[in-house]
Amino acid sequence: MSEMLTKAQLVRWLETSADLFAAQKAYLTELDSAIGDADHGINMARGFAKVAEKLPSVAESDIGNILKTTGMTLMSSVGGASGPLYGTFFMRAGQAAPDQDVLAASDLAAIFEAGLAGLVQRGRAEVGDKTMIDAWTPALAALKASIAADETLLEALIACVNAAEQGVQDSIPLIAKKGRASYLGERSAGHPDPGATSSYYLLKVLLETVKADA
Repeated sequence: MSEMLTKAQLVRWLETSADLFAAQKAYLTELDSAIGDADHGINMARGFAKVAEKLPSVAESDIGNILKTTGMTLMSSVGGASGPLYGTFFMRAGQAAPDQDVLAASDLAAIFEAGLAGLVQRGRAEVGDKTMIDAWTPALAALKASIAADETLLEALIACVNAAEQGVQDSIPLIAKKGRASYLGERSAGHPDPGATSSYYLLKVLLETVKADA
């Protein structure tokens, strides 16, 4: 696989994610109001707006530093569970990409794997608990399967995003076992998980960023 994800694309992905979370703030908050604290959309929009403000100061540094700065910014600016979780994801992802200016598909899989491991460790959740893990786990598996099949970066990202979207759908009937939603018991079933949904959005924007340059 010869294609690479460039530093410029990575920065554009994060900037565009800020725009998307601003646009989807009300929807994500509505999802969270059904089973959570009704703040996920507000928190994601605020956090990524801060990331977008910070990006120009690190845009010329390496990918690892850009990702770590994103994580630290989310940690310091986002309340609720999503700040520490997404912050951990991006910080761990950044640690897995030291001194890199481009990412091959296998590198992308490695940083996602590191980020997911951070999520699991921090949130102590697993697939089926109705959390963002329900989107990230199948997404990573699909990405790695596409890479193993020697598909292009674009094809691998399409598979990754489709798996994340299916993960969101699969979260709807689940009974939440973590976070505020777990207090609702069976009443948490019937709603997509907000964290899984925002994770899917992030991956979708990454795909659209790469597709725009294809």
